[in-house]
Amino acid sequence: MVEGEACKVLSITKSKPGRHGSAKARVEVVGLFDNKKRIIVKPASATVTIPMIDKKKAQVISVSGEIAQLMDMEDYSTFEAKIPPEMKSKAQPGSEISYWKVGDRILIRE
Repeated sequence: MVEGEACKVLSITKSKPGRHGSAKARVEVVGLFDNKKRIIVKPASATVTIPMIDKKKAQVISVSGEIAQLMDMEDYSTFEAKIPPEMKSKAQPGSEISYWKVGDRILIRE
């Protein structure tokens, strides 16, 4: 989690400890929901918050523009989620897709 956004790590580089300080880690990440690239620099001994991601399957009930109404395959609850442009052809009513739930946000995945 960087700036309250769930992110995927692209690279980690560490510097050597200096005379007056500890080693630093430079972490490059990209946001899962906004695809924004972020760079953070912290002491190498610092802790980082890790988001809890639930990977689930859902059935598409209906599609209206770029919003799809989905039904979870485990508990049969219904909810709405934004369809990514690359998933428009796969997200047809009656089809089954996978999604990630991070906190209260939903991300449709391939």
